[in-house]
Amino acid sequence: MSPTGETGTSSTPPRANALAHGASKIESTPNSRGAAVVSENISLVGVKVNKVRPWIQRDIEQVKECKADAMLQALLQHVSSTPETKQPELLQKCLKAVLPVFNGQVSTALAKSSDVETALKEYMSPGDENHFYSPFIRATNIALACLEEIKVDGMGAPVPVVDMICQQNDMPMHQTHQTAKSIRKPDLVILPLNSACAPFEKKRKKDKNKDDEKGDKKRNKKRKAHMDTNAMAKPKNILWQDVLACIEFKRKTPGRKKGIQPPLPSSYKVEDYVPTKPEYLPVDHLKSERPAPGASQTPATQPASDTALLSSGLTAAQPSQGGSSSKRKATDTLESAAKKSKMNPDDTDAELDVTVQAGLYAAEMFAANLAVNYLLNLIIVDDVMWIWYYDRQGTIQSSGINFIQDLPRFMVLLYALQRFKLEDWGRNKDFLPVQVEGKRCHEFKITDEELGDVDLLLHTSHDERVTHYGLQGRATNVVPVTSEALAKKYPNVQGGMVAKIFWGEVNRTSEPKILDKVKEIAKVHATVKDHVPELLWHHTFTNPTSAIREALGIPDPTTGSRVLYILIFPKLHPITKLQDKELFHVWVQCILCHVTLWKEGVYHRDVSPGNMMWYEIDGKLMGVLNDYDLSSLANDPGPRGNERTGTVPFMALDLLTEEGQRGEVKHLYRHDLESFVWCLVWISLRYENGALLPAESRPFDEWATLDAVTCGVKKYYFQGHLKAPESSHIDPVLWSLIVECFDLLDTDTFNRRKQLLRSIKRRERPTSTEETDSDIDGFLQRFKDTESWVALSTPPREPPL
Repeated sequence: MSPTGETGTSSTPPRANALAHGASKIESTPNSRGAAVVSENISLVGVKVNKVRPWIQRDIEQVKECKADAMLQALLQHVSSTPETKQPELLQKCLKAVLPVFNGQVSTALAKSSDVETALKEYMSPGDENHFYSPFIRATNIALACLEEIKVDGMGAPVPVVDMICQQNDMPMHQTHQTAKSIRKPDLVILPLNSACAPFEKKRKKDKNKDDEKGDKKRNKKRKAHMDTNAMAKPKNILWQDVLACIEFKRKTPGRKKGIQPPLPSSYKVEDYVPTKPEYLPVDHLKSERPAPGASQTPATQPASDTALLSSGLTAAQPSQGGSSSKRKATDTLESAAKKSKMNPDDTDAELDVTVQAGLYAAEMFAANLAVNYLLNLIIVDDVMWIWYYDRQGTIQSSGINFIQDLPRFMVLLYALQRFKLEDWGRNKDFLPVQVEGKRCHEFKITDEELGDVDLLLHTSHDERVTHYGLQGRATNVVPVTSEALAKKYPNVQGGMVAKIFWGEVNRTSEPKILDKVKEIAKVHATVKDHVPELLWHHTFTNPTSAIREALGIPDPTTGSRVLYILIFPKLHPITKLQDKELFHVWVQCILCHVTLWKEGVYHRDVSPGNMMWYEIDGKLMGVLNDYDLSSLANDPGPRGNERTGTVPFMALDLLTEEGQRGEVKHLYRHDLESFVWCLVWISLRYENGALLPAESRPFDEWATLDAVTCGVKKYYFQGHLKAPESSHIDPVLWSLIVECFDLLDTDTFNRRKQLLRSIKRRERPTSTEETDSDIDGFLQRFKDTESWVALSTPPREPPL
């Protein structure tokens, strides 16, 4: 496990990108195809949470693999008395220590270990999936009760504050993500005992007789009662914030009809690991058992199939005439889900592949708590269990454990988990949940070298919080924050402060360092001064996601490694609150700030509506180009990492090609200027008076959920078939500007293509893609010289006296 809660800075060695598809050079950072592309601003793009499913699948398809014993060893060492010291013998010691449990030789006040065998025999009998929840729960909770008595030298004790228990769920669980709601239905969940009991205690009338039982006796009575009855019942209103792990089951057809074979061994001993079949669980594992003409397995680095898009209620892109290079043959991985979604777009996840289901549960668990470091889930198909580990660098699955034939390894897993504190489950112990005026907030306190004690109260239940929904990537949260220490240092900050919390790539230049460079540029350029965010305070945690990968022996563990950052800024307003001339003026200020920074060596590369903000001073609106965590500096050694450099709906068409997605197209200034145009179109056609239009009245929803290449095809069609807007809320001059901007972009593309064809005809090397400051100024000036830009820039005449 990666260390949590440590403070300071951290770095890992630089890494090189692999060249893709014969490319001679990586010109820009290849895009990741994960949920980060769409979900960091759910309210901004207006996406329903269930439409993020295909992006979750793409994250899952990029899963890394490790051996089961390596995972068990890492879990045990994490909760040992000396977690920093390598203890290669720990797994074998624990396997030997738990032998009495699964051989029926342990008896406690709560259970007899011989009852584990009885429950597992019932689990192995024929029947549908939901019929074996109860026997698995009984076996697990009996084992946990017996494992409490097992002591291993060098291992910690069970954690009474958590007191984990296995609980049936199979009930809808709801969660709100900004303005969107999700419904999920995990089969079983691991909960703290008190959280598992809470839904059932609410049903019972309060006992008028005072309970005098205290301590262990009271706890044992409570746990025994819950184990015997309510652990196998369906609870209501379990909160995602309480869930420690989810367990998702699938039973294959032979298991349903004939039961699970071979039978339980008569006794167990410590043996070497025996690989399961399959050893690792691919996304299409269960569906591939049924023959499907033309089906093919989805490569890990390719976009999800159209079928996957349909499974979440999305509309697949229509092929262009002559076909599109972005199209692939669809797999039948989620075929049933596609059919079900057509009948009921708001369906649950029951027909999705089990790996995607578990990934969606992880996304809910990430969203439910602040700055979660990592998560664990279990996937069980018949008698084989896979441990899935999720963090912001990506997903890892262990090889399978046959928990019937190899019960000792399952017992060791439970033994380790039973000793997990909340932070061992991935909760961030630096952010403490507190109640303030009846609302859930989080406290963060730290000693700063300059300020001394810094106190932050993060208002995580505030309506203005911007949340993230997904698995890997930056996972940015923006939260209103108050701080006595910072208010004292910055008494002139008006309108409040916000905290930006995100997982940045270790090998990128950090946002605070880039903002230092921006601050220096602002001192000498009026177009930048007052038009960039003011960083009030920041902190970097030293909990790199690469640590677990190094422990598990995963190749290239530092590739894409991330650490947690928290940055504090004055509160700003989103550009989507503006329209007409106010929108234009803030938009222009951001463009002028951007071009100055670009020429001075700061490349933003992630122009989107969410990164254009404003504030008001002396009655004047001041545009702010925000969010530099994907930016780079001219003196950086080159593109690196696996983070995409743009938000798909707003990226230039050149970058939304297959070559662009492989990093073979150099990211130039003109690409960012084109992004500004797409942002203006997006805001103008989707917002009225600062509010997002209803779904039936706004275009482009699918752009936010399509893969990059398909989105590029859609955008190319839109640009080539531009029509006057039906809505009357758009200023006619602003619409004329949009048309003129597209005309310029189209002309520029035509001229470059014409030049390329001439070079090919003459067998000359293509013209260099390098841009000079003169090229940049000339390209921007063409936009500034348009009739509409000039008209919108001209102040109104004063009325005659």
